[in-house]
Amino acid sequence: MIDLNKLPYRPCAGVMLANRAGRVFVGQRLDSSSEAWQMPQGGIDAGEDAEIAAIRELEEETGVHAGLVDIIARSKTEHFYDLPDHLMGKMWGGKFRGQRQYWFLMRFMGEDSDVDIATKHQEFRAWRWAELDDLEKLIVPFKRTLYRAVVEEFRPLV
Repeated sequence: MIDLNKLPYRPCAGVMLANRAGRVFVGQRLDSSSEAWQMPQGGIDAGEDAEIAAIRELEEETGVHAGLVDIIARSKTEHFYDLPDHLMGKMWGGKFRGQRQYWFLMRFMGEDSDVDIATKHQEFRAWRWAELDDLEKLIVPFKRTLYRAVVEEFRPLV
């Protein structure tokens, strides 16, 4: 039997996309029946740079391309979260115990009409701009500590 706690973390990149008003993009996940919202994020492909992955994921999930953003900061360290017991061994083919993520703060320089979540790799059913202080309560409970850390790191720059 596999010890699920010994599984590796999936390498990922996340994007805190802030508009000019200092509000942050969140999308409501398609694959969840709950009010699960999150910022754009996704896996880093083998040999791919985290910043390139972040830009790719942003475009895949929001339709926002690199020309519409300025990269403001990269997280100083990787942030980690573990999947809850009922999901561990089931998500991502059962290969990972959670995720390790580099986060990027990006300033959105476009217009709301430039956001198009109906992409080829659609992950969100709805989107909106949220206040920084609301992010933690919008996310699924097992990611809240990570979101709190990302918000605190990027708050002075948003």
